[in-house]
Amino acid sequence: MPTSLVTGGAGFLGSHLCDYLIARGHRVICVDNLETGSLENIRHLRDGDNFRFLMVDITSHYEVDEPIDFVYHMASPASPIDYQRLPLHTLKVGAYGTHNTLGLAKKHRARFLLASTSEVYGDPLVHPQPESYWGNVNPIGPRGVYDEAKRYAEALTMAYRRQQGVDTCIARIFNTYGPRMRPNDGRAIPTFLRQALTDKPLTVFGDGSQTRSFCYVDDMMRGLVALAESDVHEPVNLGNPDEMSLLDLARTIIELTGSRSEIVFEALPEDDPQVRQPDITRARQLLGWEPEIELREGLQRTIDHYTRILGEPAAR
Repeated sequence: MPTSLVTGGAGFLGSHLCDYLIARGHRVICVDNLETGSLENIRHLRDGDNFRFLMVDITSHYEVDEPIDFVYHMASPASPIDYQRLPLHTLKVGAYGTHNTLGLAKKHRARFLLASTSEVYGDPLVHPQPESYWGNVNPIGPRGVYDEAKRYAEALTMAYRRQQGVDTCIARIFNTYGPRMRPNDGRAIPTFLRQALTDKPLTVFGDGSQTRSFCYVDDMMRGLVALAESDVHEPVNLGNPDEMSLLDLARTIIELTGSRSEIVFEALPEDDPQVRQPDITRARQLLGWEPEIELREGLQRTIDHYTRILGEPAAR
């Protein structure tokens, strides 16, 4: 039975990854300090024989007293609300947290996967974004602490591979959604769902023409594990190449929820990317991976989850 360590394992992506790995027959060690994660996300796993939770702050040195085969480094504040509230912690997770976790992978001779982000591309001048594009990032803007933390983590990961011989890979994750995203997360889909399910106005920034590409969480888990179990070392984009505007997303959510909400427009935040669309050619060619769940189906699954936690009917 392989053993996988998942940092940030009580978070949105991390907890789904724990589920997916256990279903594949892995023993999972979940590491989290619960700064943005929640024990509720892993409550259903904690009594299982193949799951272990460690309350750890990875920005400090830490050890694990059992063999490890895979390390999935998922930990980081990831929403603008979180990384603007925790700017120094975000930078420390990208730097010290990645360094400490790479050291752990080296000690255990484990395959290491870095959960990077499409934000390394900044507000891109190339569309769609291939892995060969170096990005257009503002290092001193309000998003810089997250963008640069992830860019540094990528550089550190490659340095450990080149100098220390650690078996590494890098996933550049594009916008992902699904159950367990916090309603007050601040990102588009949970915000729109929370507003629509309570008949509050949906707040669209700018004129809503800026685009995103949304990947359902189950598809993302398949991609992450496929990359970790491959022999690929260079960065690979994981995301859904089907692009849509945020205004169209808001309208779709109002339709699917049967909401009476109106759409209101607010000023565009500083450095908000105008386009975001992955080129997933490498993922298709090297991993045989591409998303399977269409947006409307994924949104309906997510709506069903939110109606349970918000106590609202799914449609009216």
